[in-house]
This record gives sequence, C-alpha cells and structure tokens, in this order.
Amino acid sequence: MQLSWWWELGDPCAWTGQGRGTLKMSPATTGTFLLTVYTIFSKVHSDRNVYPSAGVLFVHVLEREYFKGEFPPYPKPGEISNDPITFNTNLMGYPDRPGWLRYIQRTPYSDGVLYGSPTAENVGKPTIIEITAYNRRTFETARHNLIINIMSAEEFPLPYQAEFFIRNMNVEEMLASEVLGDFLGAVKNVWQPERLNAINITSALDRGGRVPLPINDMKEGVYVMVGADVPFSSCLREVENPQNQLRCSQEMEPVITCDKKFRTQFYIDWCKISLVDKTKQVSTYQEVIRGEGILPDGGEYKPPSDSLKSRDYYTDFLITLAVPSAVALVLFLILAYIMCCRREGVIQLVHHSAIQKSTKELRDMSKNREIAWPLSTLPVFHPVTGEILPPLHTDNYDSTNMPLMQTQQNLPHQTQIPQQQTTELSSLLLLSGI
Repeated sequence: MQLSWWWELGDPCAWTGQGRGTLKMSPATTGTFLLTVYTIFSKVHSDRNVYPSAGVLFVHVLEREYFKGEFPPYPKPGEISNDPITFNTNLMGYPDRPGWLRYIQRTPYSDGVLYGSPTAENVGKPTIIEITAYNRRTFETARHNLIINIMSAEEFPLPYQAEFFIRNMNVEEMLASEVLGDFLGAVKNVWQPERLNAINITSALDRGGRVPLPINDMKEGVYVMVGADVPFSSCLREVENPQNQLRCSQEMEPVITCDKKFRTQFYIDWCKISLVDKTKQVSTYQEVIRGEGILPDGGEYKPPSDSLKSRDYYTDFLITLAVPSAVALVLFLILAYIMCCRREGVIQLVHHSAIQKSTKELRDMSKNREIAWPLSTLPVFHPVTGEILPPLHTDNYDSTNMPLMQTQQNLPHQTQIPQQQTTELSSLLLLSGI
C-alpha cells in the first residue's frame, strides 16, 4: 500500500497494522500532523485586512506570538519559545513604507508597532504592507501581508486641533491602548468635546530631539495631536496669556489650572503646546507674478521611458578621432614638403647643419685646452730629496680668512729656486768687497 505524504510523518514504528490496508496513528504523530496542517493553513491565510479612517491615528501591533509558530523547529504544545524576532516592513514593490506610516520596535524581544495617520489622498486605495519576520536564533524568515483599506472619516479634518508634548513617555508606551485611552480621557475632561480623536503621535526624536541619558529612567518624550469639534476650553487658552508666555520665555513653568488633571500620569510641557483653529486659518497663497529670475512651471518630473532605443556612438567616436588626425597629417605633410623639397628649406637645413658642426668643433677644442691649476691645489715636493709634501690647504682648512696673495715668508716648506740663490750670493760678495 502506497501512503500519501501526510501519512509519512512521524516515526514509522508508530504505525500498527491490523490486517491489510488498516493503519492506526499514535497520539504523538497525530499532534505533529495537526500542527503541520495548522501551520500550512495559517501561511495560506496570512493576509490581514484593517480598515483605518483618514485623519485618525492608526495603530497595528506586530505580535511576536503570532509569528513564533512559523519558525522550525515548531514548538510543542505547552512549550514556551522566546526566540529574538525582528520585523521589516515595506510597501509592496517598494523598499520603504508610505510617508504617513511609521514603525518602531525597541528590542528583538518586544512587539513591533506600525502607527501613523492616513491621509485623505489614499482613501479607497488599498495599501499592501509586506511584513517580514526574522528569527535571530534560527535565521528563518516568515512573510505576511497587511492590507490597509483607508476609509473616509465623517468629518475630516476636525476643525480644532491641539498638540501636547508629554515628557515622561516614549512613543511605544504611548501607543498602548490603555495609556492612550487614559490620556484621551484626561483631555476630554478638560476640553469637554462631543467628538475627540487622536490624530497623530510622533516621537520627540523625529522632531529633532536628543537621545536622553540612560539615568533615572529618563524618557525621550512624545508629541500627541488630538482633534475635537468644539472650540478650545478656557484652560487650554491659558497658555496664550502674556504672563505664561513671559514665564515660558524665561524657561519657567506656566501656571495652568487644569495641569493637575494630567500630572498624576502625564507630565505635559505646556510651553510646547500648539493650538490650531482650522476655521480661522486664511489661505496664504499668493499669485506669483512671473518676471525676470522666475522660471516657468515645468510641471512634475517625468523620467524617460524604459523603452528608449540604444544609441550607437561608433560614428561619434570616428568623428572625434578621425577628423583631428586627418588635419594633423595634412599639416605634417605640408611642413615636410616645405622643409625637404623647397630650396628655402634645404638652405635652412644646410645652415643649421653648419652651425651644429661648428659648435661641435668648438666644444672639442675647449676640452683639449690646458688649464694652469692653482699651486695651492697641487702637491709640493722637495727638489733635493724628492719628498712629496701635502698640499698647502687641507680639506678642513678654512680659506675664508686666507689672503688672496701670500708672501714667501708665509709659505711653509718652500724651497728657493737656483736663480734666487745666485742673486743672493752675488749680493753678499759685493757687500763683502770681493
């Protein structure tokens, strides 16, 4: 009997036969079979659909527990697996996410979070996000798709928007549903609106903030923008008082009466609160009068099509090299004709050869001239004994203080010549009366 592929799982010894064609499966093999079938069907139905509203904060948590069952070896029932798992998210067909969508995961042992505020331009267009999970222990990967179907909000945007800066929170802490619910509840007690929505959450690091020191459990801070359908309350308007503005300019805390409703859980920097009234905003668009220095609007950049024909540069190559080479050859031939074939050129060549020959003869004659070398550089020898004496000037002799002309008395080891000796002898005989 030939078994199908799903009957080949587990230990062959676990099968027991009672008659031909009768098989029984052990409990261990049954568990393995069911787990495998569940994993296969979970991979097939791995796509998730979510339906956020435009202009409202969207939060999606990438749970590690959801991906643990997809990395072999598969955990047994009741077994706890704590492998380090990281996620990579990108828009399908692109290397990064849409501009409105952010992602954060602090450690490989914590869940990842996708968050952001969808825009009205993407309403009705499904956004497919590819989620790739990496198991850092086994180096296995698993890929899921998150289909974001952005719906239009009832009233978008909300006309009154306030942005708070919370110092004692990180972005992933603020994205937790219970923490965000507590903050919106505190804002609702202060504002008293009929509709209140969280519009966006941004980490202070994305606004140019600095990473805090790892002491005293310091937080990086987070900006939370909320919107409502009623004007701002008097408590929120207190930040616009001149006294509070002066205290903020002096880096002092302003006096806000409703701060105590937040202080129990949220430490708000009231100097950084931003109140935006969409109903009073006037369009600042001004028509541009085109003149000198203003280029016409060329519209959006349109890259060239992929179906462009390849260009042949062989002709350009020949023109670039052949034309200058031909001109240089013609000039060379003309110069050769003038110098070698014309009478004027021959005369110039003969004249040049004569000058070169005369110069060579003068150089040969100058080499054969005998030059009288100075006596100070020649060795001196005794005329009687023939003993060779060293030169008058040694190598380390300082010639800077030596006179140009030396007298006979200053010259050491000097021997008089016979003519000088005869003259001196005659002078002595005359003096003696001989």
